[in-house]
Amino acid sequence: MSESVKYGMVGCGMMGQEHLRNIALLPGAEVVAIFEPDAGMRAEAAKLAPGAMMVGSLPDLLAVPEVQALVITSPNFLHLRQLEEIAAIRPLPMLCEKPLFTDPADAPRIAALRAAYPAPIWVAMEYRYMPPVARLIAEAEAATGGVKMLTIREHRFPFLEKVGDWNRFNAQTGGTLVEKCCHFFDLMRVVLRSDPVRVMASGGQAVNHLGESYNGRTPDIWDNAYVIVDFASGARAMLELCMFAEGARYQEEISAVGPTGKIEALVPGPGRFWPAHLGAAPVPQVIVSPREPKGPRVMESPVDPALLAAGDHNGSTFYQHRGFNAVVRGQGVPEVALTDGWWAVAMGMAAQQSAASGQAVDLGAAPFAPR
Repeated sequence: MSESVKYGMVGCGMMGQEHLRNIALLPGAEVVAIFEPDAGMRAEAAKLAPGAMMVGSLPDLLAVPEVQALVITSPNFLHLRQLEEIAAIRPLPMLCEKPLFTDPADAPRIAALRAAYPAPIWVAMEYRYMPPVARLIAEAEAATGGVKMLTIREHRFPFLEKVGDWNRFNAQTGGTLVEKCCHFFDLMRVVLRSDPVRVMASGGQAVNHLGESYNGRTPDIWDNAYVIVDFASGARAMLELCMFAEGARYQEEISAVGPTGKIEALVPGPGRFWPAHLGAAPVPQVIVSPREPKGPRVMESPVDPALLAAGDHNGSTFYQHRGFNAVVRGQGVPEVALTDGWWAVAMGMAAQQSAASGQAVDLGAAPFAPR
């Protein structure tokens, strides 16, 4: 391995550009080639990675001999197809944005990829690496005496505009509970240290995008939901999502409770959306509340300003890339494996199915659950 890991980028829209900014902050990392078919996004990517070669296709990217690792940040519905194409041409270590797949019928293709791919695949689950969330994960067992109940609330802004408006329709995203909420289902498994067995959900489209039209089609992407998940350990978790609530001080509020106490993580939204007239943006917090002796401890969990400026995820994209870079160098294995990414999608698909049918979904019987 050379001194600097050389990356190829597959897609450089809004999230891809966040990856570019964070790779630029990482010692021993360099983007040398980019495949981005949209002219506007390609121009923006060129500003962030002026030394990178622009190529016209995924095979062209894989043909660049200097490329040692890949980052996939293309639209959701392209991920699996591109993973398979890479596997067939030149299977390099890769960091693939979530979700891994968008159609329940595609689960067998993920199983085949998992069985045969010879290089590391790290699934991008940035929320694990937000400093206050990472602290909650690390301290949850000690603070709670073993988590029995986990609640995740995200009150945020609507889906942003993307190239070709691909994120306005369930067919291209997998649905909101896959596209957006796979992050939270991943956190549930990590915090509870268990796999889910049953999912119950209610959700729909109440406010956002109802007045929009794309080629005569009204968006069908949901903007609110409640999801309850039962786990094999006996613990349970709940997600509350609202995507028309960006006026709040904190965007994510996570609480884990056990027999001896509670721990909470409070995470603000992207700093660029915080109104300047309100002063400094909120600082993330972690709160530990033991049952005995009573007395909550509030601890600030600030994020390096340079990392805040590099993206919308409270520095987590940088920490994720630091881990992936080490894996590419042969130091360890992916912290978020293909099976983790698969579980996150399966839970989101079960939640979508439950909300649509009004029935709980047993993940043991679901055809899209990992086998």
